[in-house]
Amino acid sequence: MDAQGRGRADNIDPADQWVLNPSTGEYELRLTPSAPQSAVPGPRRPRSGGGSAGGARGRRPAPRREESETPSREVPAQRRRRGEPEPPPGRRTRRPVKTKSKAKKILLWTGGIMAFVLVAVSAAAYLYIQHLNDNITSVSDDGASTGGFSKDKAINILLIGTDKRTGKGNEGYGDAGSVGHADTNILLHLSKDRSNATALSIPRDLIVNIPDCPTKQPDGSEKVIPGTDNVRFNTSLGQDGRTPSCTVRTVTELTGIKPDNFMVADFNAVKTLTEAVGGVEVCLGKNIDDPDSHLKLSKGTHNISGEQALAFVRTRHAVGFGGDLSRIGLQQQFLSALMRKLSSNSTLSSPTKMLKLAETGTKALTVDSQLDSIGKLKDLGLELGKLNPKNLTFTTVPVVDNPAEKVKATVVLNDSKAPAVFQAIKDDVSFSEVKKKQKAAKDAQAARLKGTKADASEVRVRILNGGAVAGSAQETLQWLQNDEGVLKSENAGNAPAELSKTTLEYAPDQAAQARRLAAIMGLSGSAMKPGKSVTNSQGLPAMTLTLGKDFKGAGVSLTTPTKAPDVDKSTADKVTCAK
Repeated sequence: MDAQGRGRADNIDPADQWVLNPSTGEYELRLTPSAPQSAVPGPRRPRSGGGSAGGARGRRPAPRREESETPSREVPAQRRRRGEPEPPPGRRTRRPVKTKSKAKKILLWTGGIMAFVLVAVSAAAYLYIQHLNDNITSVSDDGASTGGFSKDKAINILLIGTDKRTGKGNEGYGDAGSVGHADTNILLHLSKDRSNATALSIPRDLIVNIPDCPTKQPDGSEKVIPGTDNVRFNTSLGQDGRTPSCTVRTVTELTGIKPDNFMVADFNAVKTLTEAVGGVEVCLGKNIDDPDSHLKLSKGTHNISGEQALAFVRTRHAVGFGGDLSRIGLQQQFLSALMRKLSSNSTLSSPTKMLKLAETGTKALTVDSQLDSIGKLKDLGLELGKLNPKNLTFTTVPVVDNPAEKVKATVVLNDSKAPAVFQAIKDDVSFSEVKKKQKAAKDAQAARLKGTKADASEVRVRILNGGAVAGSAQETLQWLQNDEGVLKSENAGNAPAELSKTTLEYAPDQAAQARRLAAIMGLSGSAMKPGKSVTNSQGLPAMTLTLGKDFKGAGVSLTTPTKAPDVDKSTADKVTCAK
């Protein structure tokens, strides 16, 4: 009986007669050792009863091989037929065993496919980022800003809305042929600890002085656009060739706050951004039908986007007293609603909306040259994203009607309130309620001022100039020695780096001295920096007083307010109805 016959006699599936050759990795037909082996299955050999050509004439059937006859070859396990019992332990069957070579091939294919996908996705992401970068329009800041925001400092961003007609469908808005004005202006201050923010609206009809504006021209040259006094704030942009950097300089001149960056939005930005997020919710306390802005809405809550959103932020005759200040209230309500929508789960959890926002936002805004990439905008967005909307406060520069006008059309600063608002923002004071942890921190700072105070004659201090006007350290030294009795003091020159605020560093055993000097200088608890002492020129331990940019002169108190002034305000987490 030949091999195939034996296979049938032993109830072995013909496929089970193929075994793996470990040398080649191929399956081969298992025959007797003397028989030739084929690397691939061939046709069955016909049975032969005699001496036909190609047969096994005169040859005795080979004896059936046992395991002991071929100790070097592993016998494959036998395949069990359906219904057969599990073979007893230790018994070998003859079914070929799955090997690792096939598994390795699968892994190689899978790995290759995954690598291709990752490369494709990475390439697509890179190309999309490049696409977003190409969407961004930037203009020079002309040196008017601080040079860009920092992650470890408070951030001031100037948001400018222009009334320039751009885009299809905007023919009915703004002045025909206008180059655009600084129509809507908000100075957004984000606190250093990112716990709160203040959005300060600057009325477009506020009378200000516009400073000279060095401006980069299209050909790369620089031109100084002359300043002008006693004009409306909105003329700081567009008029006489003024660019957004001139509006930045005007804000610095007005408030004493130097913006880090600016963003400019036109009519299209309002329409496209609201459409990208699926509209924002606003509220009206009465029916409005304003033919000038094209806004027609009934009393109550509405979801607005596109043209309707633009009409909402431009309405002024139908709300309040019908002036620009009334319109500012609507704009603040709109921005509060947009902030809530942007931070909502319905937006953040939707990849479609987020991609649409990225596409729309990069096309809608013009930014300064320090924010000219998607990476920089992303970093700014991450800083703004740390803010809770309930701690974003909207308020307006305190103003009064211009007394020089019989017909009231413009406003001027309220000199009794405006300076306190500007100072609070400069001092990073929150206009929203202070959180418990903030209160604990402020209490800890205040505690540094409590306790016994050493005599002035015992105070030993080195004075450094860390950003104050030249000569401030010497001026302070003479004042302390001649007027305050702090004789153990010395001028140590300039500090290694400039500071925005004056500080006093002292060791624990110098706390009583520090409290005395703080009382003399008018230092707040936040200016007190527990640390270590230094050695003065006589080799004795001394404190370090570093005069920062806030230093206003010897004898002028440096105590900063811890509470924002009482002004009209609203927070972004609440819906207010315009009347």
